[in-house]
Amino acid sequence: MMPEKDDNLHKWYVIRTFTGQEKKVKELLEIEIDKNNLRSYIPRVLVPVEKVYQIRKGKRITKEKNYFPGYVLIEAILDAEIINTIKSIPNVLGFLGDKDNPTPMRTSEVHRILSKVDELNDKGEEIELSFLVGENVRIIDGPFSSFVGTVEEINEEKRKLKVGVKIFGRKTLLELSYMQVEKES
Repeated sequence: MMPEKDDNLHKWYVIRTFTGQEKKVKELLEIEIDKNNLRSYIPRVLVPVEKVYQIRKGKRITKEKNYFPGYVLIEAILDAEIINTIKSIPNVLGFLGDKDNPTPMRTSEVHRILSKVDELNDKGEEIELSFLVGENVRIIDGPFSSFVGTVEEINEEKRKLKVGVKIFGRKTLLELSYMQVEKES
C-alpha cells in the first residue's frame, strides 16, 4: 500500500536513461503515471533543455539541446512498486545512487538545477556554432555577401568573428557576427 500524499515526502531523484531518449522516457513515464493514477506520487517529471540555433545553408534552425544528456529528473515519493514501474519503462537504465535504494538529491542541488531550468527558459535562444581560427567561411549577410574569407579572431562573448577577406587584391579584416557567416563546405 502506498503512503498518503505529503509534500514533505516528495524528493527529487535522477533517472539514468540512454542518451537521446530522455524525451521519450519522459513521455512514456507521463503515460504510465496517468494510466496508473500516480500523479500524487510523481507530480513532476523534468528534462531540462535549452534552445539553441544554428545557421545551416544560410538559414537559422532552432533546436532543443538537453542540458543533462542521459538523465531525467523526477519529484516523487518512492516505494518498491513505483521504483519497479519506473525501471520497467523502455530506455531507463535505473536511478542514480544505490541500485535498490535510489538516493534523493540534496535540496541545494534541486534549487540550483530548478533555477538553472528557469534561467534557460528565460534566456531565449543561443547560437551553437564553433568556428576555428584559420577556417574558411562564406559571408551570407551584409555588403560583402558571397565573399569567402578566413577566420582570424574569435570573440565568443560578443559572438563576433574577425574574418580576413581579399578586397581588390588586399586582405582586409571584417568584424562579423556569427549570423553573418557560414562554414565553407
